[in-house]
Amino acid sequence: MSLESRVLHAGMRRKIMSAQEAAALIRHGDNIGMSGFTGAGYPKAVPPALAQRIASANAAGDAFRVGVWTGASTAPELDGALAQVGGIELRLPYQSDPVCRQRINAGEMEYIDIHLSHVAQFVWFGFLGRLDVALVEVAGIREDGSLIPATSVGNNKTWLDQASRVILEVNRRHPAGLQGMHDIYYGTQRPPLRKPIPITGAADRIGEPWLRVDPDKVVAIVETDLPDRNSAFAPPDDTSQRIAGHILDFLAHEVKHGRLPDTLLPLQSGVGNTANAVLAGLDAGPWHGLAAYTEVLQDGMLQMLASGTLASVSATALSLSPEGMREFLERLDFYRERIVLRPQEISNHPEVIRRLGVIAMNGMIEADLYGNVNSTHLMGTRIMNGIGGSGDFARNAYLSIFMTGSTAKNGRISCIVPMASHVDHTEHDVQVIVTEQGLADLRGLAPRARARQVIARCAHPDYRPMLLDYLERAEAAGRAGKSGLHTPHLLAEALSWHERYERTGDMRGS
Repeated sequence: MSLESRVLHAGMRRKIMSAQEAAALIRHGDNIGMSGFTGAGYPKAVPPALAQRIASANAAGDAFRVGVWTGASTAPELDGALAQVGGIELRLPYQSDPVCRQRINAGEMEYIDIHLSHVAQFVWFGFLGRLDVALVEVAGIREDGSLIPATSVGNNKTWLDQASRVILEVNRRHPAGLQGMHDIYYGTQRPPLRKPIPITGAADRIGEPWLRVDPDKVVAIVETDLPDRNSAFAPPDDTSQRIAGHILDFLAHEVKHGRLPDTLLPLQSGVGNTANAVLAGLDAGPWHGLAAYTEVLQDGMLQMLASGTLASVSATALSLSPEGMREFLERLDFYRERIVLRPQEISNHPEVIRRLGVIAMNGMIEADLYGNVNSTHLMGTRIMNGIGGSGDFARNAYLSIFMTGSTAKNGRISCIVPMASHVDHTEHDVQVIVTEQGLADLRGLAPRARARQVIARCAHPDYRPMLLDYLERAEAAGRAGKSGLHTPHLLAEALSWHERYERTGDMRGS
């Protein structure tokens, strides 16, 4: 198929131009809604051209910064390139780029960390100000002007609807066979006119396979032939395999006791090696014909579809390794019948998550004795990536599971601490905590009982006596009338582990 044939609408074909010409249409101060979700479906030509333009403006002494709104993380040629030249004034809702992270933590870039299900509605409500430009990658433009979505949907529907000007990148690297995999729902409305989202099964289709755009708003089309950022996953290590084993034993226990059906419930899994280890364990287990209702489809779920362990996956983006992408492309007809890619306002919608009874499995940085979870900040002040969709799922899931290794930095940091240095998920939204040491089921437990479960089952042996000593002394202070006994803490010491690490490089002290 020729490059030109991907732009089939006659009027929009006249707007084809170079990436440099398209970048020249972006102005200082613009807020840009860009496609992209975990390295899939992001614009690949215009952002580097825009970065060059910003660098030239900076060299001439002219200010040039833009707001960058996306679905989630993107890639170095977008986030990294624009951050490197100091071109981003404000970033939202999620990022994982090291240059972005450095600038955010240095106070050189503003960052708003938002639940992913909230972004689209915040834009519709006007909470984030104007959206000037939509910069969206698609797989093609049909004769009627509708758009074939690429490997992610994210917030693209909202960007195209709400932006004053639209720039499209038409990337022929995406196979034409993607057409039909997407489900774009246009039934959402603002309060008080909202109606229930009619999804009762994870694989339900309720929309249409194409994105809509007003052709009069399209100011530029750039043709590309560039790959997504498909990052390789490291093989599961001993820690991730042990975590996976604990979770699989727990799910089997829940089935045995009638708290889960034999086919489990729809699965949601965060991205990463531990998540893939859990999925690999599920694939080797006794279950078949399962469903997933999640944000991203990664290698583990692709394998589960191939083996029949999974019957269907609903997501908003692909997040595959190079090997996973090759498998996906080789069997695209097979996977197209089993994968639904939706806007993230639907893939992460609390109403649907609650209705389906999703089993949510997400990573964390640290948890405290009572089950409060920090998934975003190192030592309480330095952003790592962002909350992503973990809060959307944790608050509304049938089962809310958080997992991490019990230590970090070669044992110098305990991931189980007296008090979390930053809280993204409160104890009210956390039901299960898992490390390689074990699994703490916190359901039905009052705070002090939760604390003993977390210490006994999740803390590393090097830190277990320190945590128990802290808890017992906090309880003693409560019994002496110096503090409350419902959630005992020693306020002078609650964050001392973090302070000690900052001072000595080891939470255990020098």
